[in-house]
Amino acid sequence: MLTATKNDLFASDAVFISEQTDKEAVIREVYQKLLDRGYVKGDFIAHILEREKQYPTGIDTSPISKDLPNVAIPHTEGEFVNTRMIVPIELVHPVKFHNMIEPDKELDVKFLFMILNNDPEGQANILAQIMDFLNSTPVEQLKQLFSSKSTSEIYEFLTEHFL
Repeated sequence: MLTATKNDLFASDAVFISEQTDKEAVIREVYQKLLDRGYVKGDFIAHILEREKQYPTGIDTSPISKDLPNVAIPHTEGEFVNTRMIVPIELVHPVKFHNMIEPDKELDVKFLFMILNNDPEGQANILAQIMDFLNSTPVEQLKQLFSSKSTSEIYEFLTEHFL
């Protein structure tokens, strides 16, 4: 069931908290749920994992604040998804992602903003929106988001505060 609209980048049934301890396990767990809900296609998993190897998506948030956890923004081409949205994923345990800016370096990541975008022109646009959100939201508010304990808290925060 597709609940995200073009104007709504978040869906309450596509917010997750994962207890997995490695990147591939997190992505596989979320993929299965997204596939079951009709948000992605069957070949999404192979392509998002391969893209992550070729073009890492970990982001060091320390330039914003040393108090924030690192994030990652995994995504793949629009032909493997059925909608346009951001899938927030809180990680209970830090997971290693390679740094987007310095690919040989690994980061401990605690939060993912997975991009699903079936609009080929819009991928960079959503990535820019996420970066703007991280840079313009007060650190105390971001700390609140990153310490949320439920998917509903994460969803409510993002639908209220995301640009």
